[in-house]
Amino acid sequence: MEEVLLRKKEVRTLSLSEVVSADEKRIFSDDAELNRVLGGGIVLGSIVLVAGEPGIGKSTLFLQDALRLKKVRTLYISGEESEQQIKMRADRLGITNEDFYLLTETSTQTIFQEIKKLRPQLVIIDSIQTLQSPYIESSAGSVSQIRECTSEFQRFAKETHTPVFLIGHITKDGSIAGPKMLEHMVDTVLQFEGDRHYAYRILRTLKNRFGSTAELGIYEMTERGMRAVSNPSELLITQKEEQLSGIAIAATIEGMRPFSSKCRRW
Repeated sequence: MEEVLLRKKEVRTLSLSEVVSADEKRIFSDDAELNRVLGGGIVLGSIVLVAGEPGIGKSTLFLQDALRLKKVRTLYISGEESEQQIKMRADRLGITNEDFYLLTETSTQTIFQEIKKLRPQLVIIDSIQTLQSPYIESSAGSVSQIRECTSEFQRFAKETHTPVFLIGHITKDGSIAGPKMLEHMVDTVLQFEGDRHYAYRILRTLKNRFGSTAELGIYEMTERGMRAVSNPSELLITQKEEQLSGIAIAATIEGMRPFSSKCRRW
């Protein structure tokens, strides 16, 4: 692990007065909703856990966001899908990016060897439950494997200032799969929510060391991927309804975001 870490910084003890206070350096995504929930962009050296139900659209959202990051060398690591499957999804999204690289692998040892060659500026892992470290003698997806793999990427992110996104699954009761310690090891925890039978999705912040946890992002699933919804109130109010005996407008607050919607009576 140590031999593949890049741009390793010098380690020494500092007094608090020696520490220079400065704003975190961030990568600004073209996805305004993702920037919102992260507190203003992707912080360099941060490790972000993204959880959600299978089929909710996590892979689609972060594939399209990675493809839209121009001039940012991005490595997308998939342990669940083949190169052909990911290529088909990218073609459906209709986005091209010469700085986007793909690796289908589950061994962390092989992954870090490729990282050493490529020197990416952003790493996305889909999903953390599929990875396996050679330092732990257990199957992929076990508690010890998830903890060790996350720890290896945590050290990589902090020592090289490379942001890492870990995509994960949730259990039947809605909690994030894996050890509870996993949520404490990362800087930010995002949860992607919604009903697969409806078009709208919510990206909710459960933990954020670099911003507020009261923000959320709204998306609409379309044939060309996830569309960011900047004004959900307008979307909800302008829906056309016929044969209604009455309509009232209700205003609600979700976190720091106001919503207006129709209360209908048939």
